[in-house]
Amino acid sequence: MKDQAAARDALLSHRLALVANISALTAEALRLTQKRTGIEMDVLRLELEITRSGGSAQLVQDLHEAEESVAAIEQERAECEERIIAVEGQVEDVDRALAATDGN
Repeated sequence: MKDQAAARDALLSHRLALVANISALTAEALRLTQKRTGIEMDVLRLELEITRSGGSAQLVQDLHEAEESVAAIEQERAECEERIIAVEGQVEDVDRALAATDGN
């Protein structure tokens, strides 16, 4: 009985760590989304300025760099989302193991 309780406690501790990891990854995904949105605002501002002024080489370069930043941040955010999905799958595995200990 003690071994079963110890195993259940270990699973619960592992689940708690996984949920904390999901929370941290979700916060990171949100931070990346906010960062991307801020740079998208810069893109819009640069596009407007290019439209108004005819587009100097510096503005065009700034726009290109901002668009590259948006793409890189979006890639990083997508990878973060994939990690979230993977950890959620681990939580499901732990939940199944916990359910199995309840059945015994």
